[in-house]
Amino acid sequence: VQLQASGGGLVQAGGSLRISCADSGRTFSSYSMGWFRQAPNKEREFVAAISASSARIFYADSVKGRITTSRDNAKNTVYLQMNSLKPEDTAVYYCAGGYRFSAAESSYDYWGQGTLVTVSS
Repeated sequence: VQLQASGGGLVQAGGSLRISCADSGRTFSSYSMGWFRQAPNKEREFVAAISASSARIFYADSVKGRITTSRDNAKNTVYLQMNSLKPEDTAVYYCAGGYRFSAAESSYDYWGQGTLVTVSS
């Protein structure tokens, strides 16, 4: 399993951005995917999780209604669509894979390298 996140960048407040995370392995459709973020000088926090079949999706309260996650198992890719972005959304965003649908970092075995999202005011 090798996760590669991409799509980060600079966006103005109120704008939108979609980041992706692709898996070069062959077992992507077997595990749940999570998104986490780490803002400067803050601990990493949970953003969203999606189960292997997309049947279950869970969001942190701080992003609910603005950020959605989806996946395409045929493309071994999970997406994070971020709308109505705020400066406080500025962070490095990480994707992670694991066999348990969870908001806990410890549930995820595989991590991408992270992609930086910067929201200007």
